[in-house]
Amino acid sequence: MKKINLKYFTTLLVALVLSLGLTTAVGFSQNTEELTVGTSAGFPPFEIMEEGDLVGFDVDLMEAIAEEQGFDLQWRDLSFASLIPALDAGKIDVAAAAMTITAERDKKVDFSDPYWSADQAVIIREESELNVVQALMGSRMIGSQTGTTGASWVKEELIEKGIIGDSALRHYDTYVMAVRDLVNKNIDSVVVDTPVAETFTERQPVKVIARLVTGENYGLAVKEGNSELLAELNTGLSKIKDSGKYDELVQKWFE
Repeated sequence: MKKINLKYFTTLLVALVLSLGLTTAVGFSQNTEELTVGTSAGFPPFEIMEEGDLVGFDVDLMEAIAEEQGFDLQWRDLSFASLIPALDAGKIDVAAAAMTITAERDKKVDFSDPYWSADQAVIIREESELNVVQALMGSRMIGSQTGTTGASWVKEELIEKGIIGDSALRHYDTYVMAVRDLVNKNIDSVVVDTPVAETFTERQPVKVIARLVTGENYGLAVKEGNSELLAELNTGLSKIKDSGKYDELVQKWFE
C-alpha cells in the first residue's frame, strides 16, 4: 500500500475548505439582489446633482428601503419622460423621481404606496409684478418639464380650454433648465410641484404667486406586473416609516 503524505493531504484539505468558503462567500454576494433605479436629477429637493453627486430625498428614501430589504442599488439619471419607457424595456427596475400616481401612468406601470403629497405652484421672477392671471394668460410664456403633471395641467386647463395657444408652453428636460430660463427672462412663469417650487425660492431669485390644488401623490414605479418587487418596496417603505427613518429624511430635506 502506498503511504499517504499526511502533510500534503492536510494542505490539500485546508485549500479545499478555503476554496469552498470563498465560493460560498462569492455566491452570497452574487445572490444579493441588485436594482437599477432610474431618476431625473433636476427636481430639488427630491433629486439633484450637487458637485457631481446624485442627492435628494428620493435618493435617501430608496437607499433606506434598500438597506431594509437587502438590495444593492445602481442609479441612472434619465430624462423624466423616458423613465416609464425604460421600465417597460427592462433598462431600470424602479423609477424614483417624485412621480405622481395618475390613472394614465397606472396603465403602464405599477406604483408603490404613496410616500408624498403635493399640488402645483406658479412661480415667477422675484422682481416681477405679474399676478397669476397675467402670468398664465395672454402672450405670456410658461415653462414646464416634459412629461410632468405640471405640463399636463397647463395643457388641460389652459391650452385645451382655449385660454392660451400651444406655443405659449415651453417644454424642458428638467425644471432646473426651466427656472434658469425664467431667471434669464426667456419665459414669464413656471408651473411646478409645490415642494419643488418652495425649494427653488430658496435657491433662485423667484417667488410663488399661486398654489394650484391638484391633490397629487408620489409613488415609486416598477414595471407592470412586477408584484414581487412592488411588495418588497412597500414593505421597506412601511419599515422606515415605523422606525422613524422616514421622518428623519423629511426633516433633513424639507425642514
